[in-house]
Amino acid sequence: MFRLFRLALLGSVTGYASVSGSVCVAIAQEAPVARDVVVVTGARTETLRSDSTLATALLDAEALDRVGAHHISEALNRLPGVNINRGNGAEHLTAIRSPVFTGGQGAGSFLYLEDGVPLRAAGFANINGLFEGADGLADRIEVVRGPGSAAYGSNALHGLVNIITPDPEDTERSIWLEAGSYGRAAARLNLAGETGFGAGWLGFSVRHEDGWRDDASLDRRVLQTRLDGEIGETDWSLRLSGVDLEQETATFVGGFEAYKDEAASRRNADPEAFRNAYALRAALHLNRPITETLSAQAALFARSNDMQFRMHFLPSEALESSGHDSVGFQSALVWTLGDSVLRLGLDTDFTEGALREFQTRPTVGPFVQGLHYDYTVQSRTVAAFAMGEHQLTPRLRLDAGLRWENTRYAYSNRAPVGAVGRYLRLADRDDVFDTLAPHAGWVFDVSDSVSLFGRAARGVRAPQTAELFRLQPGQSVEGIEPETLDSAETGLRLDVGSAAQLELTGYVMRKDNVILRDANGLTVTGAKTRHHGIELDGVWSITDTLSLSGAVSWAVHEYDFNGGAGSGSERIMEGARIDTAPDWLSSLRLLWRPVDRVLVETEWAHVGEYFADAGNTALYDGHDLLHLRLSRDINDQVRISLAVRNLLDERYAERADFAFGRYRYFPGEPRTLSLSAGLSF
Repeated sequence: MFRLFRLALLGSVTGYASVSGSVCVAIAQEAPVARDVVVVTGARTETLRSDSTLATALLDAEALDRVGAHHISEALNRLPGVNINRGNGAEHLTAIRSPVFTGGQGAGSFLYLEDGVPLRAAGFANINGLFEGADGLADRIEVVRGPGSAAYGSNALHGLVNIITPDPEDTERSIWLEAGSYGRAAARLNLAGETGFGAGWLGFSVRHEDGWRDDASLDRRVLQTRLDGEIGETDWSLRLSGVDLEQETATFVGGFEAYKDEAASRRNADPEAFRNAYALRAALHLNRPITETLSAQAALFARSNDMQFRMHFLPSEALESSGHDSVGFQSALVWTLGDSVLRLGLDTDFTEGALREFQTRPTVGPFVQGLHYDYTVQSRTVAAFAMGEHQLTPRLRLDAGLRWENTRYAYSNRAPVGAVGRYLRLADRDDVFDTLAPHAGWVFDVSDSVSLFGRAARGVRAPQTAELFRLQPGQSVEGIEPETLDSAETGLRLDVGSAAQLELTGYVMRKDNVILRDANGLTVTGAKTRHHGIELDGVWSITDTLSLSGAVSWAVHEYDFNGGAGSGSERIMEGARIDTAPDWLSSLRLLWRPVDRVLVETEWAHVGEYFADAGNTALYDGHDLLHLRLSRDINDQVRISLAVRNLLDERYAERADFAFGRYRYFPGEPRTLSLSAGLSF
C-alpha cells in the first residue's frame, strides 16, 4: 500500500507542470466570529456557524499564517476550551473540554479529521495523532468542543479537530522560508491552478529542528495534493496526503520544579529514545444532485500508517512497532424540503492493524526483557445515522440526530499465550460493541445581533484495541464496555457588526464506563467522571487600527468514583480533581496596525494551576507566557515576519506529572526567535 500511495503522490506532482496563477499578499487581520462564517465539520457539509448548535471554533488561513506554529499546540491553544500539552518534538497530549488524558483515554476521547475523514481508524487511535495531520498546509482548522453530531461516531466524545485542505480555486501560489533558534529551518510551497484534469493544488512543507534539549532533533515532511473536477452533474475531489516524521525524543526531567533549572531542562536522560512514523491517506469526495430536493454525498478513503517508538516514559523503554491499513467510505442522502433538511447516512471502515512490543534492556522488576506483545487485529465498523434540521419559526431553528455504530474486533495473538512479567497475552478472540449516540439542539434569534443556542448530546467510543489486548495479569476483557459522555450546554452569540463578536457557552457533562490506567498501570473499568465549565470567545475592534481578541475558559473536572491504585497519592477519591486539568485557560491577543503594511501582535497565554496526580497531593502552579509577532509587507508579493516566543524567557513546564513517586516534567522552551519570508508568484 505504501508504494501505491507514493506512486499516486508522485503522479499528482507531475500533473502540475501546467499550473498557473497569481497571488496577492495582504496583511492578515483577526478573523471575527461573525454570523456569516461557514463551517463544515458539524454535518459534513457547509453550514452557517450562526445556525449551528455545535460549539465550533476555527482558525482560518490568515490566523494560521500569522501564528506560523512550530507545533500545532501553538495554534489550537488560542481556541476556547483547548489545552494541548506539547511533549518533545511533534509529541503532544490533548485536552478539549477535558483534562489532559493519557493512554487509551488520550487516544480515544478526541476525533482527528482531515476534510471530515478520520486520520485513523477509531480503535487504533494515536495519542499523538495530530502529528499525522497536515496542519502547516491547512486552509483552516475547525474544532468542535463537546460530543460530535450523529455524522461522527466513536472517539467524538470531548471534541473533534478537522484539518481542512485548501480549495484549488481559492489558493494562491507561494513559497515561504523560515529560520530560527535551535537550528530551526522550515519551508513551505503552494502551487495552484488549472490542470488537464481540473483545478489542482499541491502543497509541500518540511521542517527541521536541532532541538533545544540534548539529542532532540526533529524532521517532518508533508506532501499534500488535491484535484477537483466534474463528470456530468457529479462534482469530485481527489485528495492525497503523506506525512513522514523522524524525531529524537527528549524525555521527562525529574525532581520538584526541575523545569526551573535551565541546565537540567536541557539534559536528556534517554538519548536513545525516538519516534519514526509515516502516514499516507487518499480520499475521493463525490457530490451529485439527484433531483431538485435530493442530493447524494460520498467519500471513499484509504489510509496506511506505521510507527516505531521507544517507550521512554516507562522503565522498560521497550520498542513499540505498530501500524494499520484501512479502506472505507462515508455516504449520505440529503433532502432539502422547504424549511427542513434531512440527512440519512451509512459509513463503514475495514482495518487490519498490528502491534509488537519488545524490551531489549535487562529486566527491571515486572518489566521483563524480551517480547511483551505481538498481535494483529482485524476491525470492521458499520454505522448508520439520521439527522434533521427544521426552521420552526423565522427565529427558532431545531436539529436532532441519532447514530448507531457496530464495531467488531478479531484479535489474533502471535506470541505464547499467558502472563510474562506484567504482560498478559490473550488467546485469539472476537469482540463486538454496539453504541447509540443521539443529539438534539436549538438556535433562537433574539434579534439581528443576539442569538441563544443549546444542545444535549451523547458522545461514545468503543474501547481502543490497546485497552482490550494489552492487559496485565489478573485483568480480563470482560467488563470493558464502550465509554459514554452525556453533555448539556447552552450559550449566547453576539454580533454587532464590525465592532465586536462574542460567543459565551456553558456546559455540564457526565462520563460513564470510563476506561483508564491507574498508577500501577492497571486498566480501571466502569469509572465515572463529571465536568462543567464556561467558555468565552470573541473579538473587539477598539479602533480602526487596534483590536483585541481571544478566548477564556474556566472548567472543573472531577472523579465521580472511588478506586485506582491501592494506596498512596494515586488513590482516587470521589470528588477529587482530575489531574492535569487547570481551572483557567486563556489566550488574549492585541493586534495593532501602526502604519500601512505593518502588523504587530502580542499574545498573553495563561495556564492555571493544576494537580499533577490523581490523589491531589502534587501541584503545578501554572504559568503565563508572552509572545510577540511582527509582519511587514515589502510589496504586494513579499512579506517578512519576526516572531519572539516566550518573550520574557519564563521557566515553565509544558506538562507536569507525578508518577513512580516523583515529580517529572516536560520543560517549556526558553525564549526563541524566528525570521520568515514569504513570496507570491
